[in-house]
Amino acid sequence: MKFNFIFSLILSCFIAQSSFAQYPEILSLEDQAKLEDEILKERFETVLPEIMERTGFDMWIIISSEYNEDPVIKTMLPSTWMAARRTTMLVIYQPEKGAKLQTQAVARYDVGEIFKRAWNPDTQADQWKRLAEIIEEKNPKKIGVNMSNDFSHADGLVKSEYDLLMNALSKSQQKKVVSAEKLAVGWLETRTERERVIYEQLCNIAHKIIAKGFSLEAITPGFSTTDDLVWWYRKEINKLGLKTWFHPTVDVQRADPESFDHLRSFSKRPDLQIIQPGDLLHVDFGITYLRLNTDTQQHAYVLKPGEERVPNYLVKAFEEGKKVQDHLTNQFKTGRTGNEMLLAALEEAKAEGLKPTIYTHPIGYHGHAAGPTIGMWDAQGGVPGSGDYPLYPNTAYSIELNAAVFIKEWNKEIRIMLEEEAFFDGEEIYYIDGRQEEIYAIPR
Repeated sequence: MKFNFIFSLILSCFIAQSSFAQYPEILSLEDQAKLEDEILKERFETVLPEIMERTGFDMWIIISSEYNEDPVIKTMLPSTWMAARRTTMLVIYQPEKGAKLQTQAVARYDVGEIFKRAWNPDTQADQWKRLAEIIEEKNPKKIGVNMSNDFSHADGLVKSEYDLLMNALSKSQQKKVVSAEKLAVGWLETRTERERVIYEQLCNIAHKIIAKGFSLEAITPGFSTTDDLVWWYRKEINKLGLKTWFHPTVDVQRADPESFDHLRSFSKRPDLQIIQPGDLLHVDFGITYLRLNTDTQQHAYVLKPGEERVPNYLVKAFEEGKKVQDHLTNQFKTGRTGNEMLLAALEEAKAEGLKPTIYTHPIGYHGHAAGPTIGMWDAQGGVPGSGDYPLYPNTAYSIELNAAVFIKEWNKEIRIMLEEEAFFDGEEIYYIDGRQEEIYAIPR
């Protein structure tokens, strides 16, 4: 009996290696750079003018020093720039609504094709004075700088550079300087049509990596550890020429006395748990491609000898997780805040007898990105500040949450922990590459 089970594992592994779908084609580094620059130019022509008009800014100044980059400036640099150079100042000005943006770099170099150099240190030694001259010339009504209490993404202007800026400006211009928080968040969260299409490919790659890892190609039950699988994911991502923006995690829930704990799940997992038949596995990982990020969590179950499918009690538990997803996505409506969506989804899910915890966040240029925060696992009553930010069209989200379910067969409560990328177009929200509809079986 034992020999037959091991033989079936080996045979399933052989079949698995030949049955996984191919990954979508990943562009060469040269083609990635070209596309990133094209998209950046397109965003300055379409996205940014609209966001500036929406937020009432006619000038945006972004100042950043090498080795201490503003999160926003990193999304505006050309593809071949890995960081700011010395002190880099970008000036974006819209003289009137509907007008083409005027973009200048108060720096020693052009910053790509978009920002042309507007400072010559050979004739004007003081960079800050030159910035002040440009501001005086254009005489904007409202000057935005990256300061924020609620969004670290929009808080990139350091205190020393703020002081230098204010000292360089006349008193009349100083009065116009205000936080560009809403402008910065709008720029970061808004996706173009081409970025939406890229996300379809990116999410498909992420799903295929997860599926391949949740198989006998990556796991030998009774021998492989959760840490082995974590490093398998790291290596697979690296082999594809992609990056991960955080170290993946793999954890196990099984028929033992140990209960679920958020802190253990996120930071205190044992590294050497051996994956056994009968285990419910969970993975959390994110990849980066063409400046965009994913953040995905899915489940798999390791079949025990004699089992041909995932046990029904786990199937039912997984359905409860999907119901919590549905309750949350039903709340997505333009203008609603993250806190409003959170509280309504929790109320409706609990009314159905579910035990939900919701901690959903925007996704985009950052893994935990700018936009409305929809709960945190330790803040289920709402998140002041970022949770009060409203929902806008053409934005993407990691629908992240869990459902607690009591499993009688294990005599314990487990968590179905799910996270999938979704896109909100202003009318509806949909999963970019679908969602996990059922628990993966290992082998399958």
